[in-house]
Amino acid sequence: MVISVTPEGYRILVNGTFYEEFPHRLPPEQVTAVNVDGDLELHSASVLGGGGAFPPCVPDAPQVTPSYPDCNLPVMGQPPTLHPPIPFIATIPGGLIPKKTIVIKGFVPHHANRFYINLRAGAGGDVVLHLNPRMDEGDAVVRNALLGGTWGPEERDLPCCSPFQRGCYFDLSIRCGNHRFKVFVQGQPLFDFHHRVPAGPHVDVLEIEGDVVLSYVHF
Repeated sequence: MVISVTPEGYRILVNGTFYEEFPHRLPPEQVTAVNVDGDLELHSASVLGGGGAFPPCVPDAPQVTPSYPDCNLPVMGQPPTLHPPIPFIATIPGGLIPKKTIVIKGFVPHHANRFYINLRAGAGGDVVLHLNPRMDEGDAVVRNALLGGTWGPEERDLPCCSPFQRGCYFDLSIRCGNHRFKVFVQGQPLFDFHHRVPAGPHVDVLEIEGDVVLSYVHF
């Protein structure tokens, strides 16, 4: 769930889909605490952005309920990292074996130009997936691989506009398969990136750097 502050009220999204807007009954600058209670298991709660109301980030087009097909994923063996600083570098225990999934949640600042996510074969090794949203190039989400010190051909095609927009939140999942990475944003398939070299336990470093604020990283 995401609750964004707008000039009119609180805009509520559930799994990336607009749910309701609740008008202000109190000036938002007087709201200084968040309370969560009831029958639920809370994985994380994040407060991102600031310095003014967030613009609405919900497309006018109808949205479908997010789903992750064939989601018999391995249990994640460690707790998530909350609010990590940028740049973020972490070792992935066991590496990227098939069905391993990385979940990254964050916020694209209003001034953002671009950021990137790298999956590497060891520190300083080959980049088997370079995911590079470029807000300064409109809807560009560039994918590539750096093998033997040489970049390969870029992939840019998307089924829709980029979900990485300035002033908006994102919920990204990268799932490693036998022959490709499957990438979801807000629970919807965004693109596949076919392995240019085999993935496996040797691909064990996650790097995130650039114009992004992270709230949650889990693998």
